[in-house]
Amino acid sequence: MPEIHNETYTIDMIISKILTEDRGYDITKLIAAYDYAAKCHEGQVRSSGEPYIIHPVAVTYILLELGMDTDTLCAALLHDVVEDTSATKEDVQKRFGHDVSMLVDGVTKLAKIPTFTKEQQQAENVMKILLAMSQDIRVMIIKLADRLHNMRTLQFRPVFKQHNTAFETMNVYAPIAHRLGITSVQEELEDLSFYYLDPFAYADIESMLEQTKQEREAFIESIKERIAQRCRNLEFMTPPQIDGRVKSIYGLYKKLYIKHKDISQIYDKYAVRVIVTTENECYSVLGLVHDMFRPIPNRFKDYIANAKPNGYQSLHTSVLGKEGIPFEVQIRTWEMHANAEYGVAAHWKYKEKIQGRTMFDSRIAWIRQVLETQQASDDPQELVETLKNDIAPDDIVVMTPKGDSINLPVGSTVIDFAYHIHTKIGHRTIGAKVDGRIVQLSYQLHTGEICEIITAKDEDKGPNRNWLEIVKTNEARAKIRAWFKKERRPENIADGKAQFERETRRIHMNITPEQLETILVEDLKQQSCTDLENFYAALGYGGLSLPKLMPRLRECYLKRYGQSEQQMVSVHNLRKHRHTGLGILVDGQDNLDVKLARCCCPLQGEKIVGFATLGHGITVHSQDCKRYKESIAKNDPEEVKRWLPATWANDAPASEMKAKIDILCVNRIGLLNDITAAINEVHLPVVDFSFHMQKNGNAMVEATIAVSSRSQLDSVLSKLMTVRDVISAERTNG
Repeated sequence: MPEIHNETYTIDMIISKILTEDRGYDITKLIAAYDYAAKCHEGQVRSSGEPYIIHPVAVTYILLELGMDTDTLCAALLHDVVEDTSATKEDVQKRFGHDVSMLVDGVTKLAKIPTFTKEQQQAENVMKILLAMSQDIRVMIIKLADRLHNMRTLQFRPVFKQHNTAFETMNVYAPIAHRLGITSVQEELEDLSFYYLDPFAYADIESMLEQTKQEREAFIESIKERIAQRCRNLEFMTPPQIDGRVKSIYGLYKKLYIKHKDISQIYDKYAVRVIVTTENECYSVLGLVHDMFRPIPNRFKDYIANAKPNGYQSLHTSVLGKEGIPFEVQIRTWEMHANAEYGVAAHWKYKEKIQGRTMFDSRIAWIRQVLETQQASDDPQELVETLKNDIAPDDIVVMTPKGDSINLPVGSTVIDFAYHIHTKIGHRTIGAKVDGRIVQLSYQLHTGEICEIITAKDEDKGPNRNWLEIVKTNEARAKIRAWFKKERRPENIADGKAQFERETRRIHMNITPEQLETILVEDLKQQSCTDLENFYAALGYGGLSLPKLMPRLRECYLKRYGQSEQQMVSVHNLRKHRHTGLGILVDGQDNLDVKLARCCCPLQGEKIVGFATLGHGITVHSQDCKRYKESIAKNDPEEVKRWLPATWANDAPASEMKAKIDILCVNRIGLLNDITAAINEVHLPVVDFSFHMQKNGNAMVEATIAVSSRSQLDSVLSKLMTVRDVISAERTNG
């Protein structure tokens, strides 16, 4: 179990810490905010059974440790009152001012809109927060502190919610903390998420570290003392501070199991940090360290001269001691250290020491880039993909022929590189050279390579649609779509209309243009397509994903034009069958209640059969159901007569059923994390999740997932079979 800071904080602890630091907080305003929050949340409790007020107080304490200002702390105390109580934004503004009200409103989630799916709701919430933080970065800092305390208390939530929350934290909030440079929050979020996503891998690494704890601590102390001894021979403005640390558990996991390295190949699992006053002193210490220990080739990084995209600066070098144990030495100034630990929060915590706004502005510039990228898409869910891909912690650094360094996400291609340099260069790209040799446009770049883009002389040259499948960054994808949106509108409309008509024919959905336009205007407002031409054009240039949109559009169609459902059923079927409310056609039966059997939970698309029970209507089973097979095997004429042919209608409405899946696998470190990631890729809710060891050393993972069709289930099973060491994945209902 990770070391969790789950103390129950109180307002007295906050005031005591403020008085100790003496940093000019408005204590009267803070106490008033606490009293108001406590009154609003009176009677509410958390999942742990504790009074709800402990949560906003804990969030406030986290922000106090980050050094945030009075208004931020007040907003933290009040961040849930508008969402969870009868208090309004106007109430908060009247009592605590515009800034506090604005921060609370920025953190408050969108009201739940029935027409939104869970994924759309998440995307819209993140979009709202990004818009708010583009105006005031404190919104996201509050949100990160809120998520951190929720992760610290996640053990009180149901297992499936633990998995969902941890997965979202790992993919959205930890990368944002990284991009904002708040290392302490980022690493704790990652470790806590990792613990819930793969507790067995976490325990294995934790055990590995515990076994070597005394030896590790003794080694680090000896290195610290040896460096301190040599530093006494140099002159410093103030004596250096020398600290030691071990790489975070998730950091070790990424090296051991994602990059498939041996523990002996991890040169930064032990690290010593030297903090000095000036940049010149940093380079002096670097020379001293390289004189004392043998540098490991290609393991020196100068992040002072070439800062990371999140503003991080430091010298990193990996060396070998006389014991033959590799370790990393990080050398930085106090100002660099403040930026590394607190990121944008250092602007408030050390504002009297941090000069100018250049570093602060560069840390939040990516927010505007993400929002600009999103403007080129009509799909709000793409925002979450942008956060996952474009601000992921792992970056590569590629050089231009002139020596400028370009930071890109791992996996970026030469097309991503071209668009990052300039939109016009991206549009006119016809080839590329990497380290002097011609490469394909799909070539994935690596750190240290020099990339030269070859462009067409024709100013009107545009991108290829196939590039949308090649590029890694949403920035490049958005620019490609924007070009097609502007330059190829007639072509987009024709292509989008053809796509849509093919799909509606496939599912026998006879929707008229007038009906479609009504649904777009009144039911699918969030897609930003209020007429048919814009809708078809968005499909054509890729701004809307038809596979994502179609289930929702079909649901709106059936709900709005329920009387027209029979248009989707042939005249032959109308004469011969009774169309039930579940979208099931039962041969020869009329006016009977139909329900789905719990023993096998038949899914839309599976072969089904109905069983007539006197006084109870018809129960529909899967033809693979054990009960059906056993009944037929008995060959009882009376019972056989009660089994009736049944089929799913072409317009059967989607309805969620719980499908239990047994996943047999070879047990290994990282297995649960890989299985969880595979299930999350298909965007289906996990209802339950458990793990059992077998006597032969294999493992059985049991997952219950909410699915609405056989095709969805098959998609999950196929995805699971791609996971390494999964032997089989089968549905067990029935």
